[in-house]
Amino acid sequence: MNTMKHISTLTLFLVGFILLVGCNTTDNNAKLGEMNADQAIEVLSVKLHKNSKDHRLYYQRARMYMQVGRVNDAIADLKKATQFKKDDEEYLTLLADAYFANGDVQNSYKTLGRVLELDPDNKEAVLKQGEISYAMKDYDRALASLSKVTELDPGNQSALAMKAFVYKEKGDTASAIILLRRLCDLYPDNSMAFEELGVLYANRQYPLAVEYLQAAIRLSPSNPNPVYALAMFYQERGKMTEAEELYKQVLDIDANHKYAWHNRGYIELFHYGDAETAIDYFSRAIQCDSLFAEAYANRGWAYDLYGDKRLAEQDFLSALNIQRDFQPALDGLKDIGK
Repeated sequence: MNTMKHISTLTLFLVGFILLVGCNTTDNNAKLGEMNADQAIEVLSVKLHKNSKDHRLYYQRARMYMQVGRVNDAIADLKKATQFKKDDEEYLTLLADAYFANGDVQNSYKTLGRVLELDPDNKEAVLKQGEISYAMKDYDRALASLSKVTELDPGNQSALAMKAFVYKEKGDTASAIILLRRLCDLYPDNSMAFEELGVLYANRQYPLAVEYLQAAIRLSPSNPNPVYALAMFYQERGKMTEAEELYKQVLDIDANHKYAWHNRGYIELFHYGDAETAIDYFSRAIQCDSLFAEAYANRGWAYDLYGDKRLAEQDFLSALNIQRDFQPALDGLKDIGK
């Protein structure tokens, strides 16, 4: 009747792929640094009109274009800059970033390859190739790149994290755990590493999950994910009081956390037998996500227990409209004789 969800930053997080175009970037021209990006673009455009062969101006304007999200314009300027100075690692690296921001991972990877032809030990370029390979689910190539980074820099935080991600995606959770523990030892303020390690331990039902998830909560109190993961861990071990309190904490952080509402409903229905409260919580989950098949099905079971078979049938059918052959909904219809 219920498939509870673990929310993991692992599937959401690409470590270290940071565009080299932030507000903290130093500009060669001090006056440009005092302007906003749009003003700087205007000034640089005037300068380029007077001197269309100055590769530095194209590079500077490309950075400004990236700041305002004009990625195609940035790519055009960087192509011109690299025509005049084709072996500039800084220009090529930003071009690779621009390609990646534009969704062109093939050209991004290829451009980083040009950087590595110039400097085979460029850790930034190797790391970014690893991240691109991870994004493309080419895990073997990702590991090859990331391992090269850790050979050059054994404590590289981004490379260690990415390798842990890759191992987890490949199903090698033992290797992922080893790397995440190393990250926690080296970087005790890395909340992501503590959270991911806690989730992996929770999946194995290891009591150590509590220690690591609590550390993640202390390090990042506004992040609902480790709180939710700890609540799940307690719920799966039958500690409903602890789980309920943590789900409330999740909802204090994010009032639209559909899984927290759903799981509170699940506890009320299947542990306490309180159909009326369960219906309220499942309804709140559905308000957060109108295509939440699981919440519809479980609300159907709550309506059935409450004695309203008409509304139960409606919810079971709603679940099946969202997800054909959803077994809990089919079982519900069978239970009410439909």
